[in-house]
Amino acid sequence: MSDFKEILERLSNAHGVSGYEGSVRQIIEDEIRPYVDEIKTDKMGNLIATKKGSKPVLMLAAHMDEIGLMVKYIDENGFCRFTKTGGWFDQTLLNQRMILHTENGPVYGVIGSKPPHVIKEEDKNKVVKAEDMFIDVGATSKEDAEKIGVKVGTPVTSDCELKQLGNDRITGKAFDNRAGCVMLIEAVKQMKNVKATIHAVFTVQEEVGLKGAKTSAFGLNPDVAIATDVTITGDHPGIEKKDSGNEIGKGPSVTVSDADGRGIIVPEPVLKWLKEAAESNNIQYQLEVGSGGTTDATAIHLARDGIPSGVVSIPTRYIHTPVSVMSIADLEKSIQLIARAAESVDKFF
Repeated sequence: MSDFKEILERLSNAHGVSGYEGSVRQIIEDEIRPYVDEIKTDKMGNLIATKKGSKPVLMLAAHMDEIGLMVKYIDENGFCRFTKTGGWFDQTLLNQRMILHTENGPVYGVIGSKPPHVIKEEDKNKVVKAEDMFIDVGATSKEDAEKIGVKVGTPVTSDCELKQLGNDRITGKAFDNRAGCVMLIEAVKQMKNVKATIHAVFTVQEEVGLKGAKTSAFGLNPDVAIATDVTITGDHPGIEKKDSGNEIGKGPSVTVSDADGRGIIVPEPVLKWLKEAAESNNIQYQLEVGSGGTTDATAIHLARDGIPSGVVSIPTRYIHTPVSVMSIADLEKSIQLIARAAESVDKFF
């Protein structure tokens, strides 16, 4: 197993829903500390790892948080109702095993449903909404649930671990964006002869409004920035190439525009820099014009008086589920692209 795959496995298996990224932050800090000159955690909880140099100042950003749930109500029988933290497609929640992160430690639960034997014919084709779901932790009453540590406000994540699929494909939870975190960690390790100052920023609360990116970019005020993330692919049943031209196995995706331009339209000098870094180092890449989601770069590029920003993403299937699928080769190429771009940033900015 390659070193970066082992790091991804630890980060993917770790739990850190938005606002509760502490355990993920600790893994990253321990891994990257030997390779930077300074490391700190800011008021929001962003981890900022700095390699000191001269101008320009480059900010690399990857968010640590994953989507999850939060307990909002415990009924008299001990069943937990919840809110969604981040963007879930409700159907992917039903009948999942979850972990409730209590002050007493992890408590396991399941999102239950009626057995098919008793579902009325007219209800079989109806989608069950998250607001109608509940988590069963095995409690017999509200008091019993509270006794084992479950309270209103308890954060919840999926109980799922990284596994190897065929070829170089892996599946796991929270690849969005623990894969991006690995990109930053490994790129910092691989950078050579970097003249610029590099801030590798592992941000908080991206899934609920790009919050950590917004505050850290304001505080650092870099000359240029790259956000790393994952992005959707158009190479599996249920989606068409016209909706996403990205494919697994064809290298990192370099964003031209996302969210129909409402997110970010990458400045031409940034795009030229990233493309040249890839092409001059024979790194296969794809270009992306997206209609859906956006990344930390959207918040970063609007900070202060504007920060030129780009995005490098890993094409990933089934994003925002516990069973995302990606290619280890694509991750490796993405790491190389970030490292090579950092080495040449002083020639462009």
